[in-house]
Amino acid sequence: MSRTPIRAALGAAVVFILLAGAAPAAAAGSTLRPQLEAITAAGMPGVFAQAVDGRHRQSAAAGVADVTTGAPTRPGMRHRVGSITKTFTATVLLQLAGEGRLRLDAPLGHYLPAYAVDGVTVRMLLNHTSGIADYDHVIFATDTSLEENRHRTFTPAELAAFGLDQPATNPPGAAWSYSNTNYVLAGMILEKITGRSPAYEITKRIIRPLGLRHTYLPGTGTRIHGPHAAAYIPWYEGVLVDFADYNMSWGWAAGDLVSTTDDLNRFYRALLTGNLLKPAQLAQMQTTVPWVPGAPEYGGYGLGLYSNLLPCGLAWGHDGLVLGHSTISWHSADGRRQVTVAQNMTHYVAPGQPDPIADATITMLVTQLCGEQAATARTAARPHLAEQSFRR
Repeated sequence: MSRTPIRAALGAAVVFILLAGAAPAAAAGSTLRPQLEAITAAGMPGVFAQAVDGRHRQSAAAGVADVTTGAPTRPGMRHRVGSITKTFTATVLLQLAGEGRLRLDAPLGHYLPAYAVDGVTVRMLLNHTSGIADYDHVIFATDTSLEENRHRTFTPAELAAFGLDQPATNPPGAAWSYSNTNYVLAGMILEKITGRSPAYEITKRIIRPLGLRHTYLPGTGTRIHGPHAAAYIPWYEGVLVDFADYNMSWGWAAGDLVSTTDDLNRFYRALLTGNLLKPAQLAQMQTTVPWVPGAPEYGGYGLGLYSNLLPCGLAWGHDGLVLGHSTISWHSADGRRQVTVAQNMTHYVAPGQPDPIADATITMLVTQLCGEQAATARTAARPHLAEQSFRR
């Protein structure tokens, strides 16, 4: 069995996949562990999650963290959470907007003259409507590039140039097109305004105040501090290659973060309940570009945060994928019901092919947020994922 070609796997895809209509909200069930076991039974080596319903919190894990040693997956493991970093970066920029230090509708060139693109604003970077192309298919153009980049340090200027040198995906503001380049430029704006790195500002403004003890941005460090699972990609003939040790400078303000399911739930609860942003800035963050043009009720992408229509209403959050680690973090609008799930294998299925792992994962997410009856009644379709982490 050969693995998914990396060039196709890392290309951003947009598939509009929706759930059935609204149903009454239900408490998170006591079914987390069996549902995680269903994910490993479908083929995922290891998975762990935390579900919250008000004051009730349950954490569970299934499968193995290391297929060679058989070490089990544990609920509190550290994990590379990829593009969930974007919510952290956007939050800091919105804090700066609330402080009067940033204008969302200012041209990109106002803050970064050397990177000006006619018509592109800061807001367009944050909601992925700039039309600026992604850089990931440039730095991961071949299979061998995964190993070649394992210890390579990329600068933000390099990453921005890679994206800007590609043809635009659409005119500025005309359409939604996911691009890591947008958040590299956003991180550069953050740096320009504050004189500090995104890692410094995120730590100062979010991580320390919220007590997220296991969350950090490793920069050029290749190892994950603390207990963690391997990060597998099926290689040729189905051999699993571990990419847990990796220089994540290629993700920077777009995807560098390491965290835990508990820390992410704490972060999103603080965000959605107004503990990180003023009401005006949170409203801006939750102003979305619809997944389905003309149908905002199904959800869409805001400023580093997206919404999906589930049977019990809109869920807010983000997903993230890097080499071998994927994470989805979804939350009710009031932050009361939450679920974050982390998995230790990615790029395992070709686009358009059946994916029982994704099916089991979405069933778990919907059950924990909406209750078993709603999950059972849902259609075979699934919500939109910003990074399409199961089908990339």
